[in-house]
Amino acid sequence: MLGVQSLGPLAPRRVAEGIVREASGVPLEPAPVSGHSEMSSERDAWVTLLGVPGLGPVTFASLLAAFGSARAVLDEAAETAGPSRLREALAHAAADRANDRVEAAASRSDPTSDAWHGRRADLGADLARRICESVSVGARTVELVRSLGLTVVTLDDTAYPDRLRRVDMPPPLLFVRGSIDSLAASHSIAVVGTRRPSDKGRLVAGWIGSGLARAGAVVVSGLAVGIDGAAHAAVVGEGLATVAILGGGHARLFPRAHERLADAIVAAGGAVIAELAPETPASRGTFPRRNRLVSGLSDAVVVVEAGRRSGALITAGWALEQGRECFLVPGPIDSPTSAGCNAFLRTFPGQARVVCGVPELIEDLGLAAEDATDGAGDPTEPGRSKGHAGAHRAPSATAAGAGRAAAMASLGPVERLLAECLVQGPATADDLAARTSLPGAAILSALTLLELRGFVSGSYGRYIPAGLLARWPGSHQREPV
Repeated sequence: MLGVQSLGPLAPRRVAEGIVREASGVPLEPAPVSGHSEMSSERDAWVTLLGVPGLGPVTFASLLAAFGSARAVLDEAAETAGPSRLREALAHAAADRANDRVEAAASRSDPTSDAWHGRRADLGADLARRICESVSVGARTVELVRSLGLTVVTLDDTAYPDRLRRVDMPPPLLFVRGSIDSLAASHSIAVVGTRRPSDKGRLVAGWIGSGLARAGAVVVSGLAVGIDGAAHAAVVGEGLATVAILGGGHARLFPRAHERLADAIVAAGGAVIAELAPETPASRGTFPRRNRLVSGLSDAVVVVEAGRRSGALITAGWALEQGRECFLVPGPIDSPTSAGCNAFLRTFPGQARVVCGVPELIEDLGLAAEDATDGAGDPTEPGRSKGHAGAHRAPSATAAGAGRAAAMASLGPVERLLAECLVQGPATADDLAARTSLPGAAILSALTLLELRGFVSGSYGRYIPAGLLARWPGSHQREPV
């Protein structure tokens, strides 16, 4: 019924082993609680701070800009019961919290009025109080992350998925159980749909999921019952990688019926990820955020079956907004499970495309030609060989090294100087100006050129190395939690 029958008997979930396995199969031991490096301490601070209720990515970015690091924010919060500097920074940040319901209501008032300034101060004081309270419980959250065997990937990490980094307001951190490499596959396709599919819809989802996996794509979905579960299970049945995105936290995995499926996904070289703290329950408000990640981590979204009010249509809408391709399986005009797909195709002609068959879909996605030209692996199973190797194959060290050297040699003196600074760690334009003594205009111009060439990525005013520069010898590599 849930699309997991083909999995057979699976071992019960072991969430407290404290071990995750990367694609290579090498066990990764979580870091000890004591003796953190500076890097681990900052990562733990991100986990603690982003677990504060009501603190969204905009406010988090404002705090980083004001204090320089998440650890500095927590240090300020730990000093006194109500640190004035923290309250002041949060009062200013409250005006930019577009994702906060209270701010959305307050924005209808005159932002220049005394009442509005008083409201901002109230918001800052209330959030400052919650941050102060989080200091005492932060260690428990970090310990829970370790006990669940999760890897924390922040926006400052080179391992953060490039697809997701490019969307508007990417989540500041991800909690990953399983292979981080599966998030950076060369091809990533989402397969989503209703929780109450027809028998034929569930079968079609399995066909599409396994077909895409054999053609070399990592299949992304939301681990929900119905279409999502059928697509995940079909890929696991092929022994290939699929990525499941949770609507809540790992410690409250939802739905519970898919715990064994989540274990099988990790065992097959895939990953189960969440942007929310481990103990966050899934709710009506968290699923749209999950859907945004599903499309953001994918090159294209395929909707198999969806009613008129299905959450899968939210994922399709996000796909169009994020510039992803969108494919929908049409159905009979009298079928409730196809009403949403048919309506979406009618509403977005020329943007949403029809799925006419699995081979046709693979061809439309550009996977067929690439698969046909790939001579590696067993010729009797070209899809399986391409899918398994294509998603996790390590690049040639010689070729990659030559490419980096040539790329760095092609940079001008200013761009190269900034590149050498950024490989030491994330930095703002002001940080780079202080380190290099270059004028601001020269730094911004050079950063723009580096971004256009794919060597630098900017998020919330902070710049980090990307592409070949992220793997440049001497690049600052962050170790997972």
